[in-house]
Order: sequence, then C-alpha cells, then structure tokens
Amino acid sequence: MAAGAASDEGDAGEPIPLSALQHAVYCLRQAALIHLERVWAENRFTAEGQVLHAVADKGGSRKARGLRRVMALPLACCRLNIAGVADVVEFLAGEGGSEVPFPIEYKRGKPKLHRADEVQLCAQAFCLEEMTGAGVPEGALFYAETKRRVVIPFDADLRALTEETIASLAEIFRSGRTPPPTMKRDRCRACSLNELCRPDAVAKPARAWRHRMVERLLADEGAP
Repeated sequence: MAAGAASDEGDAGEPIPLSALQHAVYCLRQAALIHLERVWAENRFTAEGQVLHAVADKGGSRKARGLRRVMALPLACCRLNIAGVADVVEFLAGEGGSEVPFPIEYKRGKPKLHRADEVQLCAQAFCLEEMTGAGVPEGALFYAETKRRVVIPFDADLRALTEETIASLAEIFRSGRTPPPTMKRDRCRACSLNELCRPDAVAKPARAWRHRMVERLLADEGAP
C-alpha cells in the first residue's frame, strides 16, 4: 500500500491496536508503516519477541496464592477506540471480594530509556478499567534479559502521554498519511524497518524544502 493510502485501522470505527502504541512512541513513522502501509520485516529483536510471547499467547486461566491469572486476555476500550490482547492479567483480591486487575506485559531485552513499553501497558489499564469498572493503579513489565518485573505506576503523566499517543495515531489513520522519520536517528539502527523506511533518503527532501523556505522568508524580509 502506498504512502497516503487509507487503512481500516483507526478509521470507520475500527479500533487502534494496542501494539501500535508501542510503535508510535518509538517512531510514528514506524507505526504508520506497519499498521497503515502493512510493511513488516523481521530481525533478531522481533524474532526474540515472538518467542517470548509464545507462552502467554496460549491463553488460559489459573488461580494461585490468592490471585487469579488470565493469559492472552482480549481487551478493548470504547472511549479511546483501542483494542488488543494482554499477555497476562493478574486479578488481585480487593476489598469486599472485589478484584483489582494488574496487567503484565512480556518484553525482550531490558528496560528502555523511552516510554514505549509503559504506554502500551497503560493503554491496557484503560481497557481493564472500562471493562471491569475497577481502578487499575499499576501494572508490570517483565523483561527477558533481566528476568524481573518492573512495576509501572499509572500516574497522571503516563496516562496523559498514553492518551496523546492514541490521539496522534488516530489522526494518522484518519489522514492516511505516513509521517516523516523520527529525529532521534539512534532508534533507526535497531528498527527492523530501517532498510524499507530509508530514513535518510526520506529526510533529505524535507530538509531541502525547509532550507528553501527559510531562504525565501529571509529574502522577503530584506525586500524594500
């Protein structure tokens, strides 16, 4: 599908995939290439991620030590028009026999400097809050390299960032336009779509256009 073509995702009522939010935080162009233009390429990182999710994707439910654990739980939030599947959700015993959802997302590698994983997890919390009516104050990211959970509080800043990311992605799907590459080029090196995206080639015309516009504005200011 060519850039600028329409997609079913985020348009005509189709929900935005939760997985797209992680891509969008990392790079909006990457998210558009995958979910708008249907472009995909495997590398070592994506292959490792698929192996890690294989166990959780089997689904099922079990009870242990006072909690109920559900794997591969389908999620949706009508308010934000998002949907997907949670790797694991633990339902902790609350007051009066209630249950408090605690989403857990499995990730390869180790904790990252950006917040892409946190946004995807927070979006799961939005879904669980709407589906269960219970507050979801926190969740966890489990990283394969460290083999430890990192507890993520869903504070006001993370919730705001998550909603902003959803809005940005929804606008991309509505417009059908793939945005330019991220300015953070260090992320391009680890991206499986680097060769298909061609960030340097795409960015050159944009830089040239900005340079021409600046020269034109300066010339206009200097005109009598």
